[in-house]
Amino acid sequence: MRAVALGGGHGLHATLSALRRLTADVTAVVTVADDGGSSGRLRRELGLLPPGDLRQALAALAAAEDGGTLWAEVFQHRFGGNGALTGHAVGNLLLAGLFEVLEDPVAGLDEAARLLGITGRVLPMSAEPLEIEAEVTGLENGEVSRIRGQVAVASTPGLVRRVSLHNPGRPQRPPVACEDAVRAVLEADAVFLGPGSWFTSVLPHLLVPDLHDALVRTNATKVVILNLVPQPGETAGFSPERHLHVLFDHAPRLKVDAVIADRDSVPTPARLRRAARALGGRAHLASIATRDGVGRHDPDALAGCVREALGLIESVEEGH
Repeated sequence: MRAVALGGGHGLHATLSALRRLTADVTAVVTVADDGGSSGRLRRELGLLPPGDLRQALAALAAAEDGGTLWAEVFQHRFGGNGALTGHAVGNLLLAGLFEVLEDPVAGLDEAARLLGITGRVLPMSAEPLEIEAEVTGLENGEVSRIRGQVAVASTPGLVRRVSLHNPGRPQRPPVACEDAVRAVLEADAVFLGPGSWFTSVLPHLLVPDLHDALVRTNATKVVILNLVPQPGETAGFSPERHLHVLFDHAPRLKVDAVIADRDSVPTPARLRRAARALGGRAHLASIATRDGVGRHDPDALAGCVREALGLIESVEEGH
C-alpha cells in the first residue's frame, strides 16, 4: 500500500507512526509555514524552509525502522545552555546544512532519509517557505482582524474563521506545490489528513492550488483523522464535526472516504456521522488515545482503526 500523510508537527508524527505499522511505503507531505522557535530562527537567518516539522516527520519514520530509535532521538535532541545553539534541534541544523549544500530541499530530505535508513520519504508541500494569514474575530469591537504568521495564528485569543496561504517572497503569485508531493498524492492508494493543528498544519495543504487539485482528483482512499481534543487558540470550543465543516469551507470540492475519531472524544456520534456523510465518507469511532493521560494518539490503536477505515478488516462496532 502506498500511503501519503499530510500535516505537520506532533499530529503528523502520530499518523506516520501508525502507518509504518501497516506499510513501508509511506510519504509525508509537510507544512512549511512555521515561523517560531528554532525553525523560525533558521528561516529568518538563512532564508531556508523551516525544518522543524520536516524533522519531526523524519524522526517518526526513523523510529519505526529497525535500529533507528537512537537516530530518531539524536535528530530530536535540542541543545541547552544559553549560547547561540540554545533551543536548536540537531535535526534542524542538519537539514539546514543539507538544504544549503545541495541547494534543493527535496534532495536534502532524501539524503537525510538515506542517512537515517528510512524507506519512506518526507517532502515539503512547497519548496518555498510560506506564510499563513488568518481572519480572526473577537479581538476588537467585533471587527474581523487579519493576523499573519503560524505562531500568531496558533496562539491567538480570538476565533479563527478562515486561513489563507501566501508566499512572502512572491506575494502576487499563489503558492507553488512541490512536484514530488503532487505526484505522491496522485499515485497513492491511501491519503491521510490530520490530526494536528487544524488551521496551521492540516488546512494549509488545501490552500496550495496544485496540491489541492491533486487531493480532489486522486483515486486514493481519503481519510481524515480528527484531534483528540480542541486546541486552545485555534479550535477552542470546536466540536468534532465542526472540524469537518471548516475543512469543507476551505475545500468544498474535496470528498473523503472515512473520518477517524476517538470514541471518548465525540460527545454526539450521530452528528459526526452526519458530517462525515456530508463529505462523502463514513465515521469510524474507536479508542485510539494513549492510556497514560498525555493526550496523544496510540499508534497501535490508530493503525487498527486505519485498517478498518481502509476495509482491511471488518468493522468491530455496529453503526460505524
